[in-house]
Amino acid sequence: MPQIPEKIHELTVGQLAARSGAAVSALHFYESKGLISSRRTSGNQRRYSRDALRRVAFIRAAQRVGIPLATIREALAALPEGRTPTREDWAHLSEVWRSELDERIKQLNRLRDHLTDCIGCGCLSLEACVLSNPDDVFGERLAGSRLMVEGRRA
Repeated sequence: MPQIPEKIHELTVGQLAARSGAAVSALHFYESKGLISSRRTSGNQRRYSRDALRRVAFIRAAQRVGIPLATIREALAALPEGRTPTREDWAHLSEVWRSELDERIKQLNRLRDHLTDCIGCGCLSLEACVLSNPDDVFGERLAGSRLMVEGRRA
């Protein structure tokens, strides 16, 4: 991994990509979504502050555990003065996100457990299929198919 001298306070997009492990296109995408920011030089080149490394690490760690980018953006925007997340920020947010992840894991486990049954049955019945109609949510809305968008009925 290339070392960047301490006296350099701004990074090019290439340096940020090399140090963070993120592709240049990913960095551009993060910037377009408001997750990181840069300034432009007189030659219209991007320059990122060194703290962008920590922000990118934060973003990538959150993505690896399945946190949506919109949620990550909200978390970063909630930090005072747009500062870089600290270890304490990560600890707090990971506790908040834990219940969301636990619920997603529970749903995925339930889907996995019923996948074989569904393939074996082959019906994909909206009346009874646990994949097409989990917890019979459509059955609670009266009889018949409720997958049609309201207002689009002929």
